Amino acid sequence: MEIKSPTAEKPSNYGPGEAPRWDVYSKCIHCGLCLNACPTYRELGLEMDSPRGRIYQMIQVERGRLPIGESFVRHMDLCLDCRACETACPSGVEYGRLVEAARGQIERFYKRPHLEGFFRSIFFYEILPHRRRLELAGRLLRFLQRSGLEKLVFSSGLLKLFPRRLASIARLTPRMERPFFTERLGTVVPPIGPRRYRVAFFAGCIANLSFARMNDATVRVLARNGCEVTIPAEQGCCGALHIHAGIRNLARWLAKRNMEAFREEKFDAIITNAAGCGSVLKEYPQLFEEEEQEFLERARAFSARVRDVTEFLASIDFNRDFAVIKARATYQDPCHLGHAQRIWTAPRRLLAAVPGLDLVELKEAEICCGSAGIYNVAHNEMAEKLLESKMRRIDETQAELVLTANPGCLLQLRAGLARSDARRRVMHVVELLDEAYRAKEHF
Repeated sequence: MEIKSPTAEKPSNYGPGEAPRWDVYSKCIHCGLCLNACPTYRELGLEMDSPRGRIYQMIQVERGRLPIGESFVRHMDLCLDCRACETACPSGVEYGRLVEAARGQIERFYKRPHLEGFFRSIFFYEILPHRRRLELAGRLLRFLQRSGLEKLVFSSGLLKLFPRRLASIARLTPRMERPFFTERLGTVVPPIGPRRYRVAFFAGCIANLSFARMNDATVRVLARNGCEVTIPAEQGCCGALHIHAGIRNLARWLAKRNMEAFREEKFDAIITNAAGCGSVLKEYPQLFEEEEQEFLERARAFSARVRDVTEFLASIDFNRDFAVIKARATYQDPCHLGHAQRIWTAPRRLLAAVPGLDLVELKEAEICCGSAGIYNVAHNEMAEKLLESKMRRIDETQAELVLTANPGCLLQLRAGLARSDARRRVMHVVELLDEAYRAKEHF
């Protein structure tokens, strides 16, 4: 599988626009160290479903030997884009760039089956980028959840009439939390005590509806650490799900909207509590390296200020006035916090400061839980296998609290724990900090 510079033996099967680039994939020395790090290769043992194998396929498309057809699409789609291979790679191959560019080509030049294309169009184009439509969908879903209709469907056994995959997907539906956090957009939260920092909070899109209390907790924790927190009104979806799906033109539009919403330069940092959002916000410049280059410098200035909430707190003299939390806990590394942003120690440093907390390291904490944006919906069978492995590792810790730092991981882990008899809570790191602060306040 020798990687050589492209030749003109056949025209490339990539179309115009962004595509996997020689200067990125040529760094691959085909050593195979990425194989054991790749969740799909670990499960399937197939070379074409490994990072090395997928890079090989990308090269064959460029050399005109492989079409952008069903086989290529299947192997690219099955990748979680977890980027564990980047951590394992000794040559520094930026695999995320490659697979996202390949998916961009697929989105432009491959016609998906009608039903799949229809649902992708509705979700990615018609709902996700538009706050009011997303809120309407959230209100409808909340009605189903609160009215008992959803519970009735689950208890009636009706789902048994459908494929098992549909039942698994239905149980992943996030709970809608009122009031939605969108009600707080456009507000400024003062610090508790003297102001030490002035930050802006990136609230996300779906998280505003299904993780509204987590967003509230994040703002409270920042305020307790001397932050004046601005929540810009015009912010919206970061575009992470679009980038992972290859919908790069719309992702660029979303990026420009967010850069405008956070245009004020007096913020010490732009804070996010979602690892998936954070990695994309930090990589906005990649969207403008080849197209709409007039926004490149602006994207660089924006991304330079983005910080994950755990990263930011661990970098300052954070408030350690916590109540004692007597519990056994373990921490699951979100892929896009660890592998993409290289943030491993910050969450653990914060948790170590909570008195009474017995933090037990989770074996294979760096392996994907199977959430990966909407991967657990699009590729539910593979996601279920990864979740089962993760649940076994969590069982080994005998932890009462399962902690992570990404909404998608929270949703996936809660779905896994809901099937077991163990009484455990799944929380974001910042939610535990908020709980420890508030308990001390009421002590």
